[in-house]
Amino acid sequence: MSDVFGRTPFRPTRRGLIGISIAASSALALAACSDDDGGEVDLDAQNKGAMDDFAADMQFKATEPITLSVLWTEWPDLPITDTWQFFTEIEKRTNVKMEVTTIPFSDATDKRNLLLSAGDAPTVIPLVYTGEESSFVSSGAVLPMSDYVDRMPNFQKYVEEWDLGGMIDNLKQADGKYYMVPGLQEVSVPVFTLVVRKDVFETVAGGLPETWDEMREALVKIKAEYPDSKPLADGFEAQSMLNFASHAWGARAGWGFGNGMVDDGSGKLEYTAVTEGYKQMVEFFRGLVADGLVDTDSLTASNDGSGGGSVAEKFANDLVFAASGSAGTAIEFAQALSATAGEGNFEVLQIAPPGGPFGQVVEPRNFWNGFMLNSEIQDSENFLAILQFLDWLYYNPEARELIRWGVLDETYTKAADGTITLNPEYSLDAYNINPGAPTDIQADLGWSNSVFADSSESRALKESYNAAAFVGYIDSVLSTRTPREPSPPAPLDEMELEQSSLLATPLKDTVDTNTLKFIMGERDIAEWDDYVAELEAQGLQQYVDLINGARERFEEENS
Repeated sequence: MSDVFGRTPFRPTRRGLIGISIAASSALALAACSDDDGGEVDLDAQNKGAMDDFAADMQFKATEPITLSVLWTEWPDLPITDTWQFFTEIEKRTNVKMEVTTIPFSDATDKRNLLLSAGDAPTVIPLVYTGEESSFVSSGAVLPMSDYVDRMPNFQKYVEEWDLGGMIDNLKQADGKYYMVPGLQEVSVPVFTLVVRKDVFETVAGGLPETWDEMREALVKIKAEYPDSKPLADGFEAQSMLNFASHAWGARAGWGFGNGMVDDGSGKLEYTAVTEGYKQMVEFFRGLVADGLVDTDSLTASNDGSGGGSVAEKFANDLVFAASGSAGTAIEFAQALSATAGEGNFEVLQIAPPGGPFGQVVEPRNFWNGFMLNSEIQDSENFLAILQFLDWLYYNPEARELIRWGVLDETYTKAADGTITLNPEYSLDAYNINPGAPTDIQADLGWSNSVFADSSESRALKESYNAAAFVGYIDSVLSTRTPREPSPPAPLDEMELEQSSLLATPLKDTVDTNTLKFIMGERDIAEWDDYVAELEAQGLQQYVDLINGARERFEEENS
């Protein structure tokens, strides 16, 4: 999910987006790095509290107490408290006390950017997605992390073990450095796909569809059996479905639109929204709408029911049988169906995104949220210790298990084969584990919190808290779908960022407005050429030339 600059926004719901991500790696960097004054930052001279022998898979503990300021995004349904066991346990284990500055989820991006621009940001800025750091590079507000990752042994180890090194170019800015480190995940599958009533698809439609054409045939059969239904829905203002569907046509759309550029097959980039593949995608969904197969309210309203009943409610009342969603959405749909159809009378399943003319493909391997550091950390006597702590927190397997499950043998147990079981007096309601237990490890203790828990995970850890059906989803994607190659990197310098902002925003607005108009039938597809002409009048060619110029420069400088 990305905006016009390729940045991934904050999640639309805490529960709806359960993180499946892949991160990037780094080349070894110099231990001594330039600071803002052109001098040398000697990490070994700024090592107060650091461990002399810190290595991968080792418990970090500062040699003296450290207080670390952290920016914390607060979801409305998960208010933070300083009494959370999350904070006290991490301080006990690491000798690092987190001092949090909270910002509300509702405008977290704006608040974060304002703090950084004003020089008032805390040291650690979590929940950062690739591209979001770009606007702070020229000002020097954030640290060039690539200069320091050689002092992060856990990061280095799992980049190598999980074969993530090839993603590094997409992190680099125009100066060849990268300014955030992402969450590393062992497996990469789309977070959002279609959540379907498996029982209905099998009994009415003859099976689960593998392609969008097969999906159309299935929807026609389901519509005939349930004439009051509009069997396909989105629930995320069309942004989710167009995101995962677009790859089947070799396009990019919705949350995944990014900067709008795709490889044209010759090594150059073209604007996806004027390609033949994008047009074919639009025509396909227009056909579904015209035949009454799509809940059009769900294309213009969010999942909260403002469009005349939530998608979950429609799912529960046999009005929708396939909708955009994540593992968390599947849980919500199943809970809603339990109240209407009754337990055991239905089966809800995530399926691999259907294929199409471009093949059985899904989104490229991608990143999930990581962190940036306020560049003022370069002046800290605890600089090295903080790097070690964050390397442990984000990438050490025991730390990741702690952040997800809490304290071993207190909140959960672990069998010899690695199976994790939450103790019966604790619940994890977000994943429907031990519902009704008196203490929720997320809401009451701060474990599995939305700021840190979803960032870095092994496959085993991911499977430990997800339902068996989600494990099956991972297997189905990995065995039947091929990730697309990522778009070639084209990092922009400061002046180009300003130019692209002026051009990209109105172009994207025109694309979004007209894509939905075409799909809804409010604009005739016969006017496609007029739509393209409107984009050209807004500076489309200038924008394409700008991005391709940056791409060519980056290739020359990094060949």
